[in-house]
Amino acid sequence: MNLIEELRWRGMLQDIMPGTEEQLNKEQTSAYIGFDPTADSLHIGSLVPILLLVHLQKAGHKPYALIGGATGMVGDPSGKSEERNLLSEDILKHNQAAVKKQLEKFLDFDESKSNAAVMVNNYDWFKDMLFLDFIRDVGKHITVNYMMAKDSVKKRIEGETGISFTEFTYQLIQGYDFYWLYQHHNCKLQMGGSDQWGNITTGTELIRRKAGGEAFAFTCPLLTKSDGGKFGKTEKGNIWLDAEKTSPYQFYQFWLNAADDDAKKWIRIFTFLSKDEIEDLTKHHEENAANRLLQKTLAKEITQFVHGEEGLKQAIETTEKLFANQFAPAESLSEEDLESMDGVVKIELDSSKLNIDITSFLADTNIFSSKGEARKMIQNGGISINRKKVDSLQMTVDSSLLLHKKYLLVQKGKKNYYLVRVV
Repeated sequence: MNLIEELRWRGMLQDIMPGTEEQLNKEQTSAYIGFDPTADSLHIGSLVPILLLVHLQKAGHKPYALIGGATGMVGDPSGKSEERNLLSEDILKHNQAAVKKQLEKFLDFDESKSNAAVMVNNYDWFKDMLFLDFIRDVGKHITVNYMMAKDSVKKRIEGETGISFTEFTYQLIQGYDFYWLYQHHNCKLQMGGSDQWGNITTGTELIRRKAGGEAFAFTCPLLTKSDGGKFGKTEKGNIWLDAEKTSPYQFYQFWLNAADDDAKKWIRIFTFLSKDEIEDLTKHHEENAANRLLQKTLAKEITQFVHGEEGLKQAIETTEKLFANQFAPAESLSEEDLESMDGVVKIELDSSKLNIDITSFLADTNIFSSKGEARKMIQNGGISINRKKVDSLQMTVDSSLLLHKKYLLVQKGKKNYYLVRVV
C-alpha cells in the first residue's frame, strides 16, 4: 500500500492535485506543512498535520516542518470570520521555540538519514525582504482576480467585517514559502488542512509562473465531532499537547470519552494500527460496545504517542484511582494517592472558611462561579464530596469531612475532580 492509499483508507485525504500520487511513487519527495506559532503549544487539531508528516517520513519521503514566524505576524483568513490580534516578535519567538521542541518528539531529525526531517522558519527569508521587492517579485505573478476567487477571501469580503490588506496578502506570503522551499530544498509537495487548499494552490501556481516548475498538493479533512461539537474543544478549552497545559490524564480522558462513531473514525487517523488490526478491533467493539474497546485502545495509543510510556502510565493510574474504585470509600485513598492524582484541579482553602453551607463552599473555592450554579447542580445530583453524593442544600462543610485532616475530594458531574487542601 503506497502513502496515498494508506492515507485514503485512514480518512486522512480530501483534495489532491493531479499527478501527486505518481510523484510520490516515482522518487523520494520533499514535502512540507506549516505550523502557526500563535501559542506556545500545539493542540490536538495539529495532530493530523503532524501525523501526515510522520506517515510521509515512514514512507521514505523527506518532511519539512515550517514554523510560521513571518506568517504568524500577519494572520491567515482561512476559516476565520474576523481578523485576529497580531502577536509581538518576542511572544512569537517564544512560541516558535516551544513548537519546535514539540515537533522534535514526533519526527526523526537524524541528519545521517536521507529523509531526515528538517525544521525551517519563514521569518528567515522574509525578515530582509523589502516591500517593493515583494510586490515586484511575487505580487506581479498572481492576479487579483485569482486571489479574489479563493473561498477564504470571498467569504470575508461578503461578510460583515471584510478583510484587511494584511490578511488579503496572506496567500501570497504562504505561496512564496512554497516557492522558496521549492527553489532552495527541491520541495515539491505541500500538505495541510482542507481550509488551506486555496493558499496551497497559490503556491503551486507561483512555482509554475515564476520558476516554470511543477509542484503538488493534497489536504486532509477538518475533523468534526459526531455531536456537532468542535473537535479538540472541551468546556475547559483546547486539548493541548503540552502536559503543563493539558495533563496526560485529561488528554487520555478526552479520547476515552469519545462517542462510538467518533472512535471508529479517529482510531484510523490517530493510531498507526494496521487496517487488519483496526477492522478486528471494530468487530470486537461492536460485539460488546459497553466495554468501549475502541475508546480504550485509541486513548492508550495516542497518549503514548504524545506523552510517552510515563505519561500513559500516569494517566492510567489516575483514571484507576478516580474511577476503578469509585465504590471504595474515599478514606481508603492515602495522602500520597490524593496528592499524586494527575489532572485533578488542586485548590487551597483557608481553614477559617470551613463551617459553611455547601453552596457557599462551592462558590468560595471557585468550583462554581456562583451559588446559583452550585445550587442547581446539587439539586440535579451532580455533586459528590469524598465519593458521597450531596443530597441536601443544608449540608455544612466542616472539619469532620476532611480526609487525613486536610483534604476534600470534590466531584462535579461525571468527569471533573477537585482536591481541596485546607491550610
